Amino acid sequence: MDIIRYNATYLKEWNVFVAHSKNGTFLSDRRYMDYHSDRFHDHSLMFFDGDDLLAVLPANECDGVLWSHQGLTYGGLLMNERCTTQRVLTIFEELCHYLSKRSIHHVVYKAIPHIYHRLPSEEDLYALTTVCKARLVHRDISSALCPSSPVKWRRDRHYGANKARTDGITVELSNDFTTFWRILTDNLQQTYGVNPVHSLKEIELLKSHFPDAIQLYLARKSDGSAIGGTVLYVTPKVVHAQYISATAEGKHLHAVDALYERIIRHDYVDYPYIDFGKSTEGDGTELNESLIYQKEGFGARAVCYDWWEWSVTR
Repeated sequence: MDIIRYNATYLKEWNVFVAHSKNGTFLSDRRYMDYHSDRFHDHSLMFFDGDDLLAVLPANECDGVLWSHQGLTYGGLLMNERCTTQRVLTIFEELCHYLSKRSIHHVVYKAIPHIYHRLPSEEDLYALTTVCKARLVHRDISSALCPSSPVKWRRDRHYGANKARTDGITVELSNDFTTFWRILTDNLQQTYGVNPVHSLKEIELLKSHFPDAIQLYLARKSDGSAIGGTVLYVTPKVVHAQYISATAEGKHLHAVDALYERIIRHDYVDYPYIDFGKSTEGDGTELNESLIYQKEGFGARAVCYDWWEWSVTR
């Protein structure tokens, strides 16, 4: 097996592979990954069996540690349909040899949650424990639901959606990221003292690269003013809520309930999963109870986002 470090000459081959892999999403497309290439020292890898590209690993290197990838929420090994368990075991054996020769002494591996897999793809989890002797070091909890098998909404979520409708709150697809970013930034600053992960310029660039995969919904009052919104990342199996935010007035008028009534019960009612994102902070052990309370009110239940670590033997 040959391990090739990614460079721009492989861009097209990489992107085609990701699009047809059994567990990849557009977040591992180089047009997404490279928007913040100046922040990370890329060390992504491609695994070939002869001319057959079996797998890729989005990764970066920092101080002798290989991360899969610090700029992505998840980013484990992406595999094609021919990548069997035995081949994945070999990939991880070869990966450890490759790293040991390059003075990379440690690996942090962020597994792709199973709901994002187009086909079952947990061969890597088996290899982590059997080949690498990796240990689970970080677990975030996210909340996801299956629109086709809904859990009954909590009463306050029902009330909020009905009240928003009565008060004339409407929900629309929009490209007005400027307006939503103002709402989002103000809310994050007031609540947590932080800014969005993406700048307005970055999210507009990503939207131009992935016009169908990145969608913005806005909630508006009858006078047309925006009071809340959400940015969705639409992948083959999962609609992920990348951002959700409302103004103080929007919270009072139940803008989020209105938004997700449309998304869950109308626009994405036939989708396998809707993922509201994580509700943990810091090292994953601190649960934001008010945040997860809101998500579980829509019938969402737990999906874990796991980080694994191992030391590379010399």
